[in-house]
Amino acid sequence: MAARGAMRKFEDAMEHVIFGSRWIMAPIYLALAVALALVALMFFRELWHIIDELLLHDYPLEEAKVALTLGVLGLLGLALIGNLVLIVIVAGYENFVSKIGVATESEGRPHWMGTIDFSGLKIKLVGSLVAISVIELLQDFIEFPDRQDYEGLAWRIGLHVTFLFSGVMFAWMDLLSDKRKKLLHDLHGDEVDPEAPAAVTVTGEIPHATGEVPGVTQEIAKP
Repeated sequence: MAARGAMRKFEDAMEHVIFGSRWIMAPIYLALAVALALVALMFFRELWHIIDELLLHDYPLEEAKVALTLGVLGLLGLALIGNLVLIVIVAGYENFVSKIGVATESEGRPHWMGTIDFSGLKIKLVGSLVAISVIELLQDFIEFPDRQDYEGLAWRIGLHVTFLFSGVMFAWMDLLSDKRKKLLHDLHGDEVDPEAPAAVTVTGEIPHATGEVPGVTQEIAKP
């Protein structure tokens, strides 16, 4: 008994360490918040560069349009990167570390908080990467007549197709998982409630406080 008690204490201590190890991820999400601030800084730096190029320099109209289009595409790419980092920070923290209690009663709480599980996080991650890749491709196509970089363009297209294929595969695997859950629910949902205790009928001799009472039927609930 003493050895069993000591083993149980060791298991409890080990499980507390394992459960508490999730907080190791908290500084990583804080560092990602710093990275998000750097993305915002780069966004405004790029915006100032666009203003400086278009307003302080005398460009021909067509060149100004191309420069403005490329600049806006660059800003969109940075905004998508910022959204991606924010989703990873919030959803990752809530899925792997702890719930964000201060946001529970907040009026500014985004509607997606608390609804993105690990599967949804993967889909949003790949979707953001595909969108960023599209913006990069648009920039390349606009600049292509001047750069003539066939190899770089081919690599960008290949990378975009890879992101797109990965997103489709992730969505397909999630669809199969949802169909499997629905099928199991349709087969057993009405017959067996997994949350309810099952009742077993036992007939026979059951010990009683004053003796044995034969032929008594009793329902015993399994925990």
